[in-house]
Amino acid sequence: MPASPQKQFTMIACQLPGVEAVQAQSRHSFGRHMHAQFGIGVVLQGAQKSLSGRGVVEAVAGDTITVNPGEIHDGTPLSDAGRSWQMLYLEPALIATLMDDISEGNSRQAEFSLPVIRNTRISQAVRHLFATVTSPQAATMSGEEQMLLLFSRLMQEPDSQPEAAPPAIQHARSLIDDDPTAELSLQTLAQQQGLSRFQLLRAFAKSTGMTPHAYILQRRLQQARRLIAAGMPLVQVAGECGFADQSHMTRLFIRNFGLSPGAYVQR
Repeated sequence: MPASPQKQFTMIACQLPGVEAVQAQSRHSFGRHMHAQFGIGVVLQGAQKSLSGRGVVEAVAGDTITVNPGEIHDGTPLSDAGRSWQMLYLEPALIATLMDDISEGNSRQAEFSLPVIRNTRISQAVRHLFATVTSPQAATMSGEEQMLLLFSRLMQEPDSQPEAAPPAIQHARSLIDDDPTAELSLQTLAQQQGLSRFQLLRAFAKSTGMTPHAYILQRRLQQARRLIAAGMPLVQVAGECGFADQSHMTRLFIRNFGLSPGAYVQR
């Protein structure tokens, strides 16, 4: 019997604050989701196809893969053998500090411009950084140096500003962002924007890549991850974040992050 998805994902303790490390080997297909952090990693074996901010891309062993905060993506293996990878997830505040240093005080917005990078030196640098930040013996200075050098090569100012969502959708999204646990109905969101339910659904999905309900669940999961990391008991997190119960939260957490809330606590 194949191992359950959460058994194939391992959280590894990091020596640098604001960084999470995940090692994975899985045949699991991820549905559309997003992260609140920047993500960078390397495909170690196999290959996958995924949606990204630049369209559908494929990554094979040796490729570096990246994702920006809030970027809608998914992931499907290209064979029954699945794929394995290492990923580092970095808090936006950490990236902002790095970019402030890199730009010598001329702080600027930056993002990963390519979802897949086929460059051996970069993939080696990412793997080296992963090994450094997950090693109990590694010096903090070494990890900081490697991050500065790596991200000075990879982070770029956006080529252009993303197309602004229609005001009605911006407002609906803000209502969700302000309180993801609020009991919002499709009818309520639509009426507040002067739209029919179908008009809101179609425009929201076109703008964000998700339906309003899927977007609400993503925001609740991100809130749950932060509360779990802060040490809140899981049953309390489920209630605080608007899930029906702890089992409901656990199912969605595994589907989204590849491991259970309990495994995330033990990272």
